[in-house]
Amino acid sequence: MDKRVVITGIGGLCALGSNAASIWRGMCAGISAIGPISNAELYELDGIIGAEIKALPEHDICKKQLASMDRFSLLAVLAAREAVEQAGLSCDEWNADRCGATVGVGICGSEAVEENYRALLMDGAKRTGILTVPRVMPGAAAGQVSIHLGLRGPVFGVTAACASANNAIASAVDLIRLGRADVMIAGGSDAPLVWGVLKSWEALRVLAPDTCRPFSADRKGVVLGEGAGMAVLESYQHAKARGATILAEIAGIGLSADAFHIVAPIAEGPEAAMRQCLQDAGLNADDVDYLNAHGTGTKANDEVETAAIKRVFGDHTRSMSVSSTKSMHGHCLGAASALEMIACVMAIRDGIVPPTANYNEHDPKCDLDVTPNVPREREIRVALSNAFAMGGTNAVLAFRQV
Repeated sequence: MDKRVVITGIGGLCALGSNAASIWRGMCAGISAIGPISNAELYELDGIIGAEIKALPEHDICKKQLASMDRFSLLAVLAAREAVEQAGLSCDEWNADRCGATVGVGICGSEAVEENYRALLMDGAKRTGILTVPRVMPGAAAGQVSIHLGLRGPVFGVTAACASANNAIASAVDLIRLGRADVMIAGGSDAPLVWGVLKSWEALRVLAPDTCRPFSADRKGVVLGEGAGMAVLESYQHAKARGATILAEIAGIGLSADAFHIVAPIAEGPEAAMRQCLQDAGLNADDVDYLNAHGTGTKANDEVETAAIKRVFGDHTRSMSVSSTKSMHGHCLGAASALEMIACVMAIRDGIVPPTANYNEHDPKCDLDVTPNVPREREIRVALSNAFAMGGTNAVLAFRQV
């Protein structure tokens, strides 16, 4: 059985852009899309910032269909459509049963929950909207992608907090490796920029007041964002047979758990996931040219991630390029590693390391080559993407040039 799995299309939208190409241009320019939130009612949360999609791209989804979709599902569908179009893929009667979808979500249905709680508790409504349940369920985005693209193979949602998208992609890879599908549309989506979610994150005291500065000594915390990223995954044999353009190969997967604390990170779990990923891909540490770090901009996360990276890569750490694109598109929770998948694929394609934006000051506890503020040209044969989540769940993917 051919176990190679490749990417033949990508799609996405976030504060940086309304498609994968514009997101990548923003990353390469080092643009930080973090700023005031204008589309949501924030009530007493004045001063809270985010990485917000200011306007959605035009689409032909009718109002009746939109009524059944929360924002996170809509973002997933738009990103999936773009990925499928780039891949030149069509799903019809002869192949629909071999095509599926897995979509990672972190905090799903935020828009519907907010609307209905306010209607019930503040406006005196007697009942919720009739489509509330299908809007908020964790599998909604995957189901909507399936419906809009005609996919009748394996379809389900994946939730693992901030590592959801990498877990969804890993699940899709495994399904193809096992022969359960030929094609999977996989990625993540989240739309957390609503009052209740932001209020909850404010209580954790991890939100940055100004911007996101991963690995910089003056970093002050996380900035939430919204978005979606999706990829068309195929077996190598299937992609070659239909003459598809291959963007990159998903060479390895590493999954682990800290089994330590629900919010406090430790290095052992991330270290294990990175080591497993390299082993699965048949790679040595010095084969990796670029690592897209989880890099949230909190004091603890960036120090712990640095320690884990140095344990795995040893002396090679000094010659490996690292960056956190969350400095530009914010932390999009369930969609975060899906957007970072786009960064890794395009870094391999174009030979450009996207920068860590907003970087001001060296931190001796984060002594990595974090590509501060300015992109760097270099050949990238292998890129790793780290995703480490609350709950201590870790998912690392290796992407390889084909």
